[in-house]
Amino acid sequence: MQEKSSIDLSPELLQRFHDVEENLKVIRENIAEAAVKSGRSPEDVILMAVTKTVPVEVINHALSLGVDYMGENKVQELNSKYDSLIKQDKHIHLIGHLQTNKVKQVVGKVEMIQSVDSERVASAIASKSRELGIVTNVLVEVNIGREENKSGVFPEEAHELVCKISEFDGINVQGLMAIPPADCEIIQTRRYFEEIYKLFIDIGAKKTHNSNYTMNCLSMGMSADYSEAVLEGATMVRVGTALFGRRIYNK
Repeated sequence: MQEKSSIDLSPELLQRFHDVEENLKVIRENIAEAAVKSGRSPEDVILMAVTKTVPVEVINHALSLGVDYMGENKVQELNSKYDSLIKQDKHIHLIGHLQTNKVKQVVGKVEMIQSVDSERVASAIASKSRELGIVTNVLVEVNIGREENKSGVFPEEAHELVCKISEFDGINVQGLMAIPPADCEIIQTRRYFEEIYKLFIDIGAKKTHNSNYTMNCLSMGMSADYSEAVLEGATMVRVGTALFGRRIYNK
């Protein structure tokens, strides 16, 4: 059977497999170097493969190489791939904006939703989770650059939202997620990362014995800036293009 599957692979797919293997080595080395510089162990930082537009075969190859976390941006794309994914001992997250009317299509399939930015969405996730008899982990998304066209709460609103939604049965608030503005110089991006890290630590420090949230996960940093994110305290980086190559969109 193994021999047959290799015969079925096209040269293009084999090349993509090779590229993923080489890219993964570089990414892991960069994460390890940045983690050590920040006074942590490389094992303290989770690499998440961002799989938007990536074919299932290529995703599964990355998962077979020891990438244990993958994140999809859109519910529809996640559902189209879900049944074909390697799922044993893997962690699937939704990282893109989630509309309330799509909540029922994703809860129960993902371990975490990283893009919670309102009580309404959190309430819908909690309700569906209770219906299924599960608890869904969530992160509160922070609009660190205060961009009008981007989802997420402003930094000064984050603690209040964390506290409010952590009272909902069916969800478990585990930290924060942020995406700095895309057109920043790297020095400014690092300032944003520093700001979100301080917020992350501050909300954790305000936790009382009655609080129902934890600040275990700080998800920040993508292909262009994941090393800087690790230097500034990220516990998870979300890497797509640097791992899988340039995205190919269907016309």
